[in-house]
Amino acid sequence: MTRYDRLFINGTLIDGTGQKSIPCDVAIKGDKIVELGNLKHEDSAEVIDIKGKVICPGFIDVHTHDDNAVLKKPDCLAKISQGVTTVIVGNCGLSAAPVRLKNNPPDPLNLLGDKSDFCFPSFSDYIDQVNETNPAINVAALVGHTALRVNHLKDLSKAATAEELEAMCLDLKQSLEEGAIGLSTGLAYATAKAAPTSEVIALAKIVTEHDGVYATHMRNEFDKVVEAIDESLDIGESADLPVIISHLKCAGPDNWGRSEEILHHIDASPYKDRVNMDCYPYAAGSSTLDLSQVDERVDILITWSEKHPEQGKKYLADIAKEWNLSQLDTAKKLQPAGAVYFSISEKDMHTIISHPKTMIGSDGLPHDPHPHPRLWGTFPRVLGNLVKKEKLFNTVQAIHKMTGLAARTFKLKQRGLIKENYFADFVVFDPETIRDCATFEQPIAPASGIEHVYVNGVESYPKHKNDQLRAGRYLQK
Repeated sequence: MTRYDRLFINGTLIDGTGQKSIPCDVAIKGDKIVELGNLKHEDSAEVIDIKGKVICPGFIDVHTHDDNAVLKKPDCLAKISQGVTTVIVGNCGLSAAPVRLKNNPPDPLNLLGDKSDFCFPSFSDYIDQVNETNPAINVAALVGHTALRVNHLKDLSKAATAEELEAMCLDLKQSLEEGAIGLSTGLAYATAKAAPTSEVIALAKIVTEHDGVYATHMRNEFDKVVEAIDESLDIGESADLPVIISHLKCAGPDNWGRSEEILHHIDASPYKDRVNMDCYPYAAGSSTLDLSQVDERVDILITWSEKHPEQGKKYLADIAKEWNLSQLDTAKKLQPAGAVYFSISEKDMHTIISHPKTMIGSDGLPHDPHPHPRLWGTFPRVLGNLVKKEKLFNTVQAIHKMTGLAARTFKLKQRGLIKENYFADFVVFDPETIRDCATFEQPIAPASGIEHVYVNGVESYPKHKNDQLRAGRYLQK
């Protein structure tokens, strides 16, 4: 019997810890990394020479809305083609489970699909379906606060009653016992805006009992972003649990230039050691078309419209001229719809994403017919644009943000590092050619420079093959 199943020789190892790169061979057997070092003369069933290439942990996309996408398109090509081997789903208060809909999913829960897609009344139902579907990448899931509210509140425009909150807490407790890794909120959305801080703290305390995490799309990312940060930290401190601020940004032209202020505010907090952030490497966000974000100083690209599908891929300003309406009235006429908002300063994004506690999350919307390019391009864009072109940080620091830091923050055991006895989730890429190819005009395009992607020891994205093996798992706590 051979000693190893596969042996990668002559590569440059970046192990995800943030330590410097070294020449190193990597051996795998089964689903584990079993040895590192000078292994060129060892016995292996397959030897792969990766001279001139980097071998690093598989990227962990910490902020996704792939809850149903991993089931409907289990090849997960948008993710695995850019080197992502694990996704965190259930963000922004929006999760596919546990959900028990009586009517159509309210905006923005509809970002995850239509009513038929919400078929997981319990969290274990969702986990069972992930494992049965066997997607190409690993999945870990948060419970969405909005999902809990939809299950139990008669009126989403109000705070939960004592009885409703008790039911939400029981639902959350069961989900955490079944395998959820924590709680997420989307307090900026109409479905959760009425929730007082006390409602979230009550739920967060349940998460603490199960050693989970709290991720939040804060109540405000515009003029009251500092106040929203304070609320997030208060929730974390009151419940004694880690806080992850989702897609941290200074949104809207009136807010540009405040990135250093908000980062200093976080760093000055007594709770700073238990706070992390994520950020995507683009100066534009995407969600459903929100009237409160219609600002004629900001370009808004319509990605879909239920009532006027012919207006997809057009800018709101151009549609407004065509219809001879204001942009606000045009947006009302298009709703329900999706949009890309060019409402972020590039400099602010660079400042936030460079912070040592910032991870990388795509926040891609896989159900959009014309998605934001971050769905396909986020991780190679960090390595190709932010590292090589903008020189914001080096490759070692970038990979730490996308791997080891992410695994540690979300408590994913034996993931996120190239280390003996860790699961064999890793990427081999060409540092000379790595770059994103997806654009706002042509958003569906695989990246260049990704040579091999392994998930749990299985080559899941071969460069020169059409077939794709699937070896992803649900990552239980």
